[in-house]
Amino acid sequence: MNHFKTFLLMLVLTAIFILVGSAIGGKTGALYAFVFAALMNFFTYWFSDKIVLKMYGARQVTQEEAPELHRIVSDLTNKASMPMPKVYIMENDTPNAFATGRNPDHAAVAVTTGLLRILSREELTGVIGHELSHIKHRDILVSTIAATIAGAIGMLASMARWGAIFGGGRSSDNEGGGGGANFLFVFVATMIASIAAVLIQMAISRSREYLADEGGAHLSHPLSLAKALGKLDMAARRIPMEANPSTAHMFIVNPLSGGGVLSLFSTHPPIHERIARLEEMARTGRF
Repeated sequence: MNHFKTFLLMLVLTAIFILVGSAIGGKTGALYAFVFAALMNFFTYWFSDKIVLKMYGARQVTQEEAPELHRIVSDLTNKASMPMPKVYIMENDTPNAFATGRNPDHAAVAVTTGLLRILSREELTGVIGHELSHIKHRDILVSTIAATIAGAIGMLASMARWGAIFGGGRSSDNEGGGGGANFLFVFVATMIASIAAVLIQMAISRSREYLADEGGAHLSHPLSLAKALGKLDMAARRIPMEANPSTAHMFIVNPLSGGGVLSLFSTHPPIHERIARLEEMARTGRF
């Protein structure tokens, strides 16, 4: 179901881009915006492992340095028929983890020292299973494509607003005020398109989190991951993490707080909903 939801959301995002591109920038403007956004995002995609790992000071550890962590990663990758990713540890008291890399052959799993301190072996297995599922589902690629399309829509919308600002005065002088109404229409339409693109991009990210939870439950046990999520959520509230918003979607628990209307712009589903889904999997034995 979540695979279909992601596919549907990507179709809607693409449709918005085509409509906005045709109405605002034309074929040439839309093409330039898409190419520029693609270049920016795919550079990040290609070097995401190096950029993000360095950003958080992650240190690659050997099997001798972290035998238990390596053993868990190795066991789960064998179970999932995946290549062994590189293993990193971040010196950070906030318990959290993320996976990165452009494909399963160039991947890394990173966990914080805070996570290693508070989780049992079973709970840690659930977290690593979740992260390996992100790698197996190529979620870095999916999120990059979504960011590219959403970024292109944002660029087109910005181009249209600036065009309306600098062209509005002339239209107003020549047409007796009609330019003001045109400017207002362009401004409102482009703002709606930009917000819709961001909302869909965030919805895609939340859908991929549910998929990774399901994958992690299959590799370990639903209740192991559910217990880990509960612990991580409570600990993250007590010890907030200084995280870059552009990388928040990569972590298993959202390092950024936000509730109410802001939850629409969250990259993660609510923890209680994720836990409830995992508990339902355990109750019905669907794993």
